Amino acid sequence: MTTILFIEQVLNGLQFGVMLFLMAAGLTLVFGVMGLINLAHGSLYMVGAFAAAAVAGATGSFLLALIAALAAAAAAGALVELLIIRRLYARDHLDQVLATFALILIFSEGTRWLFGSFPLYLDIPDYLSGPVTLPGGIHYPLYRLALIAAGLAVAAGLFLLISRTRLGIQIRAGESDREMIAALGVDISKLYTIVFALGAALAGLAGALVGAIQSVQVGMGEPVLILAFVVIVIGGIGSIKGALIGALMVGLTSTLGSIAMPALFRMFMDNSAASATGSAVSSMLIYILMAAVLVWRPKGLFGGAV
Repeated sequence: MTTILFIEQVLNGLQFGVMLFLMAAGLTLVFGVMGLINLAHGSLYMVGAFAAAAVAGATGSFLLALIAALAAAAAAGALVELLIIRRLYARDHLDQVLATFALILIFSEGTRWLFGSFPLYLDIPDYLSGPVTLPGGIHYPLYRLALIAAGLAVAAGLFLLISRTRLGIQIRAGESDREMIAALGVDISKLYTIVFALGAALAGLAGALVGAIQSVQVGMGEPVLILAFVVIVIGGIGSIKGALIGALMVGLTSTLGSIAMPALFRMFMDNSAASATGSAVSSMLIYILMAAVLVWRPKGLFGGAV
């Protein structure tokens, strides 16, 4: 592996990681504050992507598409919380899993009814298209660098929201003792709706940003949801810092492993067998990483430190 290829893959891993963070941050907020297992979080990612693609196709504006993705995902999340999720807080996790799995089917079929079964495409805006030359003569897509910057900016804003604002204080208190903050006069139902809508908006933003580098299609959120669960298990449930560190670890492991594993197996096998075996092993690396972290720290890297 050349130095240039290694740096490019590191940047790809960072881009993948920050997009996973946007998914995992909302998921860990919802679970940390509400104790809710939300399998439909990937559907909100899909809602954001489709809303962005539809608005971009109608207006030609990428900025309006991002705003539409945030608004549509947040509105869908708030509506789902008010109508369905609110009835699940006192139920056990099996009921939550079954209900949110049903929401996946409803969102998927509803999206297929509205937009059809064919994928949509969201174009990269002209001002973010093309490569940029980095130190060392590395040519890297400007849009992917913008994704890294946007993801890190959202992470910084989320840290400030949680640590420096009244809403953040209420969210942290809700993670620690929701009965006590309700007794102190905080409208816990309103807080739950805000947190759920915030998590949905982050997922929708991730879907819109990623939609410009891959097709927007029904079911696109479920594979990302699985990785987001891996991220919050590694980082620790309820920890935003853990979600960011875990997402970067998963992104880098997945991206670098897809290059390193086939190259490693070529030392012992022919090219075709090495590529197949290396690809299979590289897809397992993030789960091996998760298992190693859980053996070392069963609560995750930052779990329990609310």
